[in-house]
Amino acid sequence: MRKNKKFGRRNFLLGAASSIVIGSALSTPAISKNIRRLNMVTTWPKNLPGLGTSPERIALRLKNATDGKIEIKVFAAGELVPAFGAFDAASSGLADMYNGAEYYWQGKNIGFNFFTAVPFGMTANELNAWIDHGGGQELWNELTKDFNVISFQSANTGVQMGGWFNKEIKNLEDLNGLKIRMPGLGGEVLRKVGAAAVAIPGGEIFSSLKSGAIDATEWVGPWNDLSLAFYQAAKFYYWPGFHEPGAGLATGINLDTWNSFSNSEQSIIRQILAFENNFTLAEFNHHNSIALETLINKHNVQMRTFSPEIMQSLKKLSDEVLEDVSTRTEISKRIFLSFKDSMGRLKEWSSKSEQAYMKARG
Repeated sequence: MRKNKKFGRRNFLLGAASSIVIGSALSTPAISKNIRRLNMVTTWPKNLPGLGTSPERIALRLKNATDGKIEIKVFAAGELVPAFGAFDAASSGLADMYNGAEYYWQGKNIGFNFFTAVPFGMTANELNAWIDHGGGQELWNELTKDFNVISFQSANTGVQMGGWFNKEIKNLEDLNGLKIRMPGLGGEVLRKVGAAAVAIPGGEIFSSLKSGAIDATEWVGPWNDLSLAFYQAAKFYYWPGFHEPGAGLATGINLDTWNSFSNSEQSIIRQILAFENNFTLAEFNHHNSIALETLINKHNVQMRTFSPEIMQSLKKLSDEVLEDVSTRTEISKRIFLSFKDSMGRLKEWSSKSEQAYMKARG
């Protein structure tokens, strides 16, 4: 609890700092004198570190940046609507905003996956490059407008872990018949090897794992996994995660609500979300490193790596899945081609920059 209070003071200071960055817009008469009170629904458990606290920070920063003229009440998963009902709530106008992972909406259009993560896809830095500078945001806008929503990046977890298992995974056959929580296209890949991949909201994972309803789960990384005590329900912790190399999370806004904002208010919101996107990536990297030590040294978690043979097989299957989903709709095909083209260039640059340096550093 002491840590959360310290965290709250830090958020307040960061909120004040962000208002300095965008301060020139705050004194304009475009902001109404009346207080606007908005509702945001999320897909996350209440107060979950990082994922659950990020929407609260967004609300605080927006309140500070508008001198209290825009207030957001944040509802955790299940408080107003179920976790997977967040998108529909914002789309219909039941809520003004949602905060979650876009691949949860793949049933609406498979193209949503590319704005969270796809197997063996982009890292966080690469995803930012594509969305912000490579045409990704424009395609995203085109995808969401049919649902009366506009969505923006607002968080990133960085590279995720491979997941928690109650048996060792020594070859691809060990995944056959496994009941595992893995949403998105990572789940599609595992189904190709015979696994029963399912999507379960974060708040229900521990009980499902503990009861045996599922045999294994992926979630995020050491920080969030420690907070949900998965080490009490599974024996082996695998790395790396092939399915989410840099999971981008989004804040979506009802399009009617968005269009009702002035230009200055829209600019403030976008800058706050961009700031939060970068802030959370650093936050996850910092806390994951500490939590990993705790899991290993305090809770005696057994770490395991997927063999090169398993990863190579999953890579091949992932390529097949991506090629397949790209043909399902016209917009998903254009998203895939843009994503693929951008990743090709980014991989070449990464191999000669960050990747080369990390290899040399050891």
